[in-house]
Amino acid sequence: MKRTAKPRTLVPLMVLLLIVSCGKYPDTKLPNIVLIIGDDHGYPYFGFMGADYVKTPNMDQLASSGTLFKNGYVSDNHCRPSLATLVTGMLPIEYNREVEQMILDEAIVDDNQKKEFSHNAMRHFLTIPKILKEKGYKSFQGGKWWEFHYENGGFDDGMTTGWTKEERKSEGWFRKFMGGYGLELARATMEPVYDFIDKNIENPFFLWYAPELPHYPFDAPEKYYEIYKDEDMTESAKRYYANCTWFDDGVGELLDYLKKVGEYENTLFIYVNDNGWEQTPDQEFWNDPMRSHNGGDKGKISLFDQSFRTPIIFSWDSMIKKDVQLNHLIHSSDIPATILDYLDIEIPKNFYGKSYKTAIDGDSFSGREEVIGNITTTRSFEDMMGKPTEGYWIRNEEWFFKWNITENHIGLFDMKIDQNNDMNLASEKPEIVSKMTGRIKEWKEERNGLR
Repeated sequence: MKRTAKPRTLVPLMVLLLIVSCGKYPDTKLPNIVLIIGDDHGYPYFGFMGADYVKTPNMDQLASSGTLFKNGYVSDNHCRPSLATLVTGMLPIEYNREVEQMILDEAIVDDNQKKEFSHNAMRHFLTIPKILKEKGYKSFQGGKWWEFHYENGGFDDGMTTGWTKEERKSEGWFRKFMGGYGLELARATMEPVYDFIDKNIENPFFLWYAPELPHYPFDAPEKYYEIYKDEDMTESAKRYYANCTWFDDGVGELLDYLKKVGEYENTLFIYVNDNGWEQTPDQEFWNDPMRSHNGGDKGKISLFDQSFRTPIIFSWDSMIKKDVQLNHLIHSSDIPATILDYLDIEIPKNFYGKSYKTAIDGDSFSGREEVIGNITTTRSFEDMMGKPTEGYWIRNEEWFFKWNITENHIGLFDMKIDQNNDMNLASEKPEIVSKMTGRIKEWKEERNGLR
C-alpha cells in the first residue's frame, strides 16, 4: 500500500506573508481535518489505554501526540446511528424524528419507499462536509458509509456510491449497503485516500477515514496473527487483537503519507470509535457466531457501558499540547462542534454537541456532568443484528445507569469500582434509580421538543 508521495507545492510569497501576518494558523492554509473512526474497537484494547497485550504502536503515538479523553461516549450501540452523529452533529433520536417527519411530509406509505428514502435522507441535512465547503474545504468519504452515496453527506469525493435495486437482490448486497467499495479501505487499499490527498494538496481537506476494522470478519493477514499466536489468550482474542493491529497499521500508513507530502503538521486528527466491543484475553467466542460477531454479552448492541464508551483523541502537531490525558466526560457529538470551533465557524443550533476546544487548550473548562443516550436495538440470541428495543442510559461521574423499557429491566453500576458492570446495585439504591429514571424522562421530552 506504500507509494512515493508527491511534494507539496509552494504558495506565492505575498499569500504566505498575508497568512502568517494573521497569526491564526502556522501553515499556509486552514488545517486539514482527519477523522479516524474505529469500527467495533472496544475502548480498553489499545496500548495507550493500558492493554499492553494489544499492539497498537501508531495509535499509541497519536494519543501521546495530543489530548486523550479517556471517558468518551458515542451516541448509539451500533454503527449507523453513531456514524450519523459524527457527520450531522445530531443525536439519533433527533435525526430519526426529522427523517420520520420528512417521510410524513412526502406522504410515503410504502415500506420499501420509506427504506429507500431513509437511506438517502442525509442529503436533506446540514453536515460537516457541507459546512466546511463554505470555507474552501474539499472532503472525502473513505470506509464505512451507510447513507447510500457519499454525495448524500455532502462529500466532494468518496468510495461509496450506493447500489441498484437489482444488486439488492443479489448475494453480497449487504456489503454494498454498508459501504460498498469503501469497506476495502485499509483492508485492501489506501490508494483512493492518497489520490484524494494528492489532488487536493493546495486545499484544506476533510478526510472521513472509517476502515471496517477491527470489525468482523477476523481475517487479518498472517503477519498480524503471528504477533499473538503464541500468547496465553483465547483464539477469538488472538483473532480480534490481530484485527486491532491491522487497523493500527492502516493509521500508521496514513500518518506517514501525510508526513511525506508535508501535511502532517497542519492536520487536526481526531479519533473515535463507532460503538463498543467486549473481548478480554480469557473470553472465547470463536465458536459462538452471535458473540464473535457482536463482542461478548456486554459489547456491541448491548445496553452496558462497554457498548458506548470510547477513547477520543485530538492531535494537531503545532497547535495542541502533547501527552495530555483528561477524564472529562465527552460525547461523540462534541467532535463536530469542536472541529467547527477550531475553525471559528458558528456551531449550528441543531447540533447537540458542545466544543471541547477550551479543555484541549488547557484552560478552565466545565465539561459534561452527564452523558445520556437512547437505543432502538439491543441484543438478540435469535438475530445477530438485534431486536427493536426502547432503552436509555446515563453515565455521570459516579454511575452508569441503563433502562431497558421494552424488557422492563434496570441496571445501576458504580463506575469507581465496577467499570465492567458486573454488580447491579439497582435494588440497593432505589433513590438513585428514581433520580435516573426521572432524568431520562426529562431528557426524552427535551429531545422530542416537548419541553
